[in-house]
Amino acid sequence: MQEKIGALNVMYIINSSGSVHFPQGLSTQKLTELEADLDRYGIEIITDHKIILVQKIKNLITDMLKPDGSMPLVKISSYLADNLNESYRTLSQIFTEVCHISIESFIIFHKTEIVKQLLLNEGMTLTEISHLMQYSSVAHLSNQFKNSTGLNPSAFQKVASSKRKVINNLS
Repeated sequence: MQEKIGALNVMYIINSSGSVHFPQGLSTQKLTELEADLDRYGIEIITDHKIILVQKIKNLITDMLKPDGSMPLVKISSYLADNLNESYRTLSQIFTEVCHISIESFIIFHKTEIVKQLLLNEGMTLTEISHLMQYSSVAHLSNQFKNSTGLNPSAFQKVASSKRKVINNLS
């Protein structure tokens, strides 16, 4: 990708998220050339500001929820608003409009996926996971997990363990 952008002879910056910024903009002709070149690789140029903002929200949430013990002790709404220089209300409306789910639902889904991984791969207890993921209690984690998956964490572990045994026996 860098070689295709470099061939345009324009100034560009690749951000840590992998997005490309053109400080001086691109002419319509150069943009058309770049779109055609990148399309061959299945890469699409996104210019819709709402979609870009939603991706920034998702990236911030994903970074914030890393289960490495570095989760900031701030409300996610404040964290997003402060980092994106927009009101949380605006962010929430745009996110829901583009994704058809709320930011809160996205967070719950993402946290549930992390909890699944911690249960299956890390062998952590619910108490440890609850603390790491900053749930108010183990009961809150269990209720949210059951509402998201239809299973409580213990039942999820049993089902996953049974599936692994079946797969291992087939190998």
